[in-house]
Amino acid sequence: MAVVFVAFAAPVVRLTALAIAAATDLLDGAIARRFGSSRFGVVLDPVADKLFMAAAFGVVLFSGRLEPYEIVGVLLRDIVATVAFVVTAITGRTASIPARLGGKAVTVAQVLTLLAFLTDSPHLHSMAWATTAVALYAIWDYSRAARTERRILT
Repeated sequence: MAVVFVAFAAPVVRLTALAIAAATDLLDGAIARRFGSSRFGVVLDPVADKLFMAAAFGVVLFSGRLEPYEIVGVLLRDIVATVAFVVTAITGRTASIPARLGGKAVTVAQVLTLLAFLTDSPHLHSMAWATTAVALYAIWDYSRAARTERRILT
């Protein structure tokens, strides 16, 4: 869906790609819980989700409708999560933290921000800033959960 979002400028195609990406992101966890997940899927799913958001917000960035710092804010949770994953992989101190409500809220806010972009909404900047605020909360919440997880493991 990331490739479709970038390659096709038609709003209806991008809206469809966004809807499919959002629906699969919503359903993949339930499907994995029902039928079982694979080690590959556990890694591939968040990578695919982050790649879609990066590609989609790259389109927004190149449109000039949001400032670069607003794009960073919208993607802040994903940026921090990626850095945290790399650091924990390098240090060998990996820990699994299940999805949390704040993280899901960021994803919903990101999708709504993309929807505002695709529909030429006058609320695009407000959505970007709201998404940034939710991302900051999610980062704080995940950090708190990681500290608790670390204490349990030691």
